[in-house]
Amino acid sequence: MYVGGTDVKALHHLIYEVVDNSIDEALAGYCNKISITIHEDDSVTIKDNGRGIPVDIHPEKKVSALQVVMTVLHAGGKFGGGSYKVSGGLHGVGVSAVNALSDWCEVTVRRGGKIHFQRYEKGIPKAPVNVIGTYSDGQTGNQTTFHFDKEIFKGDVSYNFNSLIQRFREMAFVTKGVTIELHDERENHDMSFHFEGGIASFARYLNRNREIISPIIYGEKTIDGIGIEFVVQYTDAYAESVYT
Repeated sequence: MYVGGTDVKALHHLIYEVVDNSIDEALAGYCNKISITIHEDDSVTIKDNGRGIPVDIHPEKKVSALQVVMTVLHAGGKFGGGSYKVSGGLHGVGVSAVNALSDWCEVTVRRGGKIHFQRYEKGIPKAPVNVIGTYSDGQTGNQTTFHFDKEIFKGDVSYNFNSLIQRFREMAFVTKGVTIELHDERENHDMSFHFEGGIASFARYLNRNREIISPIIYGEKTIDGIGIEFVVQYTDAYAESVYT
């Protein structure tokens, strides 16, 4: 439903769905660091310093909101109004699909001074959300680790570091001020992206090998609670290029 298949492109989309939620937090001003780690067993950990997924008891489901987010499709908009409407990800949309497509998944949430944890196998919670500790350093956020289900993603599929680099470079460009780190423990590769200029930096990157005719034209506006940014730059190219 959300990943578009069972090939390597779909496999990458599992990571993107989780990272998109962290990007939402960054665009909303609550997160400035996202790390993605590919482990030797092909499990993946995504960690951010956002607010953390809500953990209070859901008024209708009578279980932790974290469990609802991870197991119920389209649960995202029910928590905190428009908290997660900024980018392509919505808590409770992509992450629940990722959970369902993983043979196991573990989520740790730092929120409200407590550290909450839940493990899932084949998308099913193994136990209720538990408090496994406390913190006093003020560092909130989520940590999600999952291992894709090889009964679904069959054949010789594996994460491609270079493809992920391209995606996360673009994410860092369009998410001004956030740091995105990618670590690959299989080959001991690391890459980090941070661009203060946002999409203006992205335009400069795209036009780096072209003759520039005009300076960058930049604008931003909020309409009905939705933030919009645009950049235009004229070059010597014969055809226009539009990126959305």
